[in-house]
Amino acid sequence: MTTCALVGATYFNEADFMRRYRASEFDCIIAVDGGFAPLEAAGVVPDMAVGDFDSLGYVPRAKRVSRYPEHKDQSDMELAMEKAVNFRHDTLFVYGGIGGRLDHTLANLQLFASFSERGAYVTAIADAFAIRLITGPDAFTIPEGIDRGTVSVFAANDRAEGVIERGLEYSLDDEPLTNRTSLGLSNELIGQEASIAVESGTLYVFYPLAAAAEQAAGV
Repeated sequence: MTTCALVGATYFNEADFMRRYRASEFDCIIAVDGGFAPLEAAGVVPDMAVGDFDSLGYVPRAKRVSRYPEHKDQSDMELAMEKAVNFRHDTLFVYGGIGGRLDHTLANLQLFASFSERGAYVTAIADAFAIRLITGPDAFTIPEGIDRGTVSVFAANDRAEGVIERGLEYSLDDEPLTNRTSLGLSNELIGQEASIAVESGTLYVFYPLAAAAEQAAGV
């Protein structure tokens, strides 16, 4: 498994990115249009820059640059994610893809589900939380060290079957979940290992990042 970080133009969680970067967790870094600027400010040279660069305002200098026309049928994020999977990266961490314009966030959430259904392990990093996509049959365990805070689970498609939630205040046991309910909202970590599984369909799993979990625990 190889990991690619994609950095878009909205909120950039530099602390989380740099922690993983210094730990050499990323095999590849792709700047997505305006995402080049925060990487440059952090002193990080991406392996590739992708986009029409209307948000950035100039064509950047990177190891590789893929420039597209402004009038196109795919967003810069979609093009960048296509590059990542074409380079055979199966684990994608997306920064700067959540927040800002709601329509962009919604478009990216749809992309994350689409690429999860194609076999990629997609995690979007926001300010105090992350979103992990899981497509059944699969399971996801909340990362070690995160045992306080809120976890929300939503269906990305019409119906997910066989949803299981363990190690949370409220459990689900092999139940369906649709995208027309708030059932999965605001579950709570209780200091135990927590996991979410799904037999078929795709789920969004919202969970706190380590710093937010520590704050919730009063650390």
